[in-house]
Amino acid sequence: MATAQVNGITIGYDDNGPGAGDVSPRQGDARRTLVLLHGHPFDRSMWTPQRAAFTATHRVITPDLRGYGASTVVPGTTGFATFAEDIAALMDHLGVREFALGGVSMGGQLVMECYRLFPERVTGLLLADTSPAAETADGKVFRNALADRLLADGMKGYADEVRDKMVAPYNAKVSAYVHRLMLSAPPEGAAAALRGRAERPDYRDLLARADVPSLVVVGRDDTFTPVSDAEAMHAVLPDSTLHIVESAAHLPNLERPDDFNSALRTWLARLDG
Repeated sequence: MATAQVNGITIGYDDNGPGAGDVSPRQGDARRTLVLLHGHPFDRSMWTPQRAAFTATHRVITPDLRGYGASTVVPGTTGFATFAEDIAALMDHLGVREFALGGVSMGGQLVMECYRLFPERVTGLLLADTSPAAETADGKVFRNALADRLLADGMKGYADEVRDKMVAPYNAKVSAYVHRLMLSAPPEGAAAALRGRAERPDYRDLLARADVPSLVVVGRDDTFTPVSDAEAMHAVLPDSTLHIVESAAHLPNLERPDDFNSALRTWLARLDG
């Protein structure tokens, strides 16, 4: 793991593969740079199967979002624009101008926010088990109440409740790993993200104007963001592929990494030209 001081905080990240650590990459290297954003309430380690699969051919950068993992915890509210600005600043620090960008769940929504703020830097979109819609009124109440609960009670009760939605219960080994990740999340960082997530904009019009190749992935048994949500995103995006991962719920990159990576490999090959 490495760290960078950006936007007044410390960002923890992994940078692996060809060109890793090079702050002045050669012209053309942007086509082979992949940045992956984790979901809530996880950290960069959730992308371990993808780092292992792709660092022979691509520079893979996986940051800990503000408030998670080895990055600085900032209490209060972390808006999506702040998360995106952290990613842009980290890429500046690493000398990476353009990159393919992917994320799962909240990380997928942050991919959309990054594309809203600096589309000229993003060469392709990977949107996994996520939704572009703004939060509903009831959803805002729920997320803010959950933030209060995490601050008061910690992560365990929440982690226990959502475990079988994050990972299908028939994937027992992965479920245990994901449960440990949730327990290790800082409650203050998770709560700040929840409050920011409650205020996210609607990205559907943005996706309709997207002019980069996109990959939409979803677990067949995802109940947080079901297949119908993925199909709707696929229908809106002008240039997209939809891939449904069987025998997986909300985190198919961990539950069925070979299947997930196969779809990712095809998408990257197209970006690489």
